[in-house]
Amino acid sequence: MSEFESVGKVDDFEIGRGKAVPVDGRMVAVFRQEDGSWHAIDDLCPHMGASLAEGHVEGTTVTCPWHAWRFCIVDGTWEDNPRVKTDCFEVKVENDEVWVREIETE
Repeated sequence: MSEFESVGKVDDFEIGRGKAVPVDGRMVAVFRQEDGSWHAIDDLCPHMGASLAEGHVEGTTVTCPWHAWRFCIVDGTWEDNPRVKTDCFEVKVENDEVWVREIETE
């Protein structure tokens, strides 16, 4: 499994908004939720490559800013067709530092 990478301090992430950060050579959208949970998915929308971190977040859904494709930030599922997914990442917070790593698929 890949190693966790530091992507910033907790205060670098606004509640209810995404932030694009580099992790292991790719861009990842990290989301800090009001309930204290953290989620991360691939930042690039699989449709045309828009930044999902720039999308509108409502609950656990982020809407792509270009063509309104909606993705679950918990598991990366495209909400209009669950067979399409974007990669997910594990997030942990330790001592005010946010860490992210890719979830290995089998």
